[in-house]
Amino acid sequence: MPRAGCGLQSRPRTRLLERRIPLFDPSPSRPLLEMLDDEILATLAEAERAAPPLQPAALSIYDVMRYHLGFADASFQPVRSDSGKRMRPLLCVLSCNAAGGRADDAMPVAAGIELLHNFTLLHDDIQDHSPLRRHRPTVWSLWGVAQAINAGDAMFAISHLAVLRASNAGAPAERVLPLTEALHQTTLRIVEGQVLDLGFESRSDVTADEYMVMIGGKSAEICRCACWAGATIAGATAEQSRLAGDAGFALGIGFQLRDDILGIWGATSQTGKARADDIRRRKKSLPVLLLRECASPDELEEIDALYAQDEISHAGIERIVTMLAKHDIEAAVQDRVQGWHDQALELLRGSLPDNDARRKLEALVDALVARVN
Repeated sequence: MPRAGCGLQSRPRTRLLERRIPLFDPSPSRPLLEMLDDEILATLAEAERAAPPLQPAALSIYDVMRYHLGFADASFQPVRSDSGKRMRPLLCVLSCNAAGGRADDAMPVAAGIELLHNFTLLHDDIQDHSPLRRHRPTVWSLWGVAQAINAGDAMFAISHLAVLRASNAGAPAERVLPLTEALHQTTLRIVEGQVLDLGFESRSDVTADEYMVMIGGKSAEICRCACWAGATIAGATAEQSRLAGDAGFALGIGFQLRDDILGIWGATSQTGKARADDIRRRKKSLPVLLLRECASPDELEEIDALYAQDEISHAGIERIVTMLAKHDIEAAVQDRVQGWHDQALELLRGSLPDNDARRKLEALVDALVARVN
């Protein structure tokens, strides 16, 4: 009898894509996104004003950070390129609104959370030897590993300075200290997750349970922090803030698992990546780990042999895709996405008042776990 998780579902659910959940319309949040970008730029500028003057030929680490964030090109001329989804700061601001606070109150902390996220991306790109980030050369590939580390370290420090700016926006001091502590704790969880992820690269016995622990730290804890912080800034009760944070964590897990689906089954025209790119890169994502649990001894031997190669051939990639289809792995992972989506919505509805901001949060949850890119 097939084991649970091998394409079988514990209970029937209406799948996100079958329900055709409408994608989140970003236009109502566009002013928020512009406010967030302005806050991030202002935070960088404030830190830069305190720095000693540079010689004309010297590299400015602030220019490098603006490049990474999408505010400048490689010549450091101002641009507005793809700066990512800004999901995490949006979660913070909308959680604050839903709990009765003002967007302005949350802006410094939301900016800090986005800067923290981008600090981790800078270091991830170095560790993964990634040449591109958001369709542009990565910082380390342009200015070297050492300067990329410096840019990441500076962004980490500025992310915490950004949170301290919340007191300038009117946040009571007794709320700011827990916010800074939460940012430090979140950083530790992210680093712990990254350590696990790097360790997985040299192991062939990684389990699905271990993977879930890893993405919990690396991907979901910062979403927890964003929702918790937004509710806390607004003056929500400790229990409301905790539940809002749990909703963010559930969303973060669902977001990453949806990413795992797109990394194998996503359409090239929408993701900008080759089909089954995660297999080509020999990533031990959840679909592959579930396949290992379901595979016959012969199939498992074949998977291990393919993943042991320096480069998996097109035929090898297609062979793994065929095995994934045989065991109905895409449906099994999407079922998990649906479960985390449902949990996130339930927690939001149990922690925050029913208002326009909460409904925007719910729409954002729908969009992020049903996205196609």
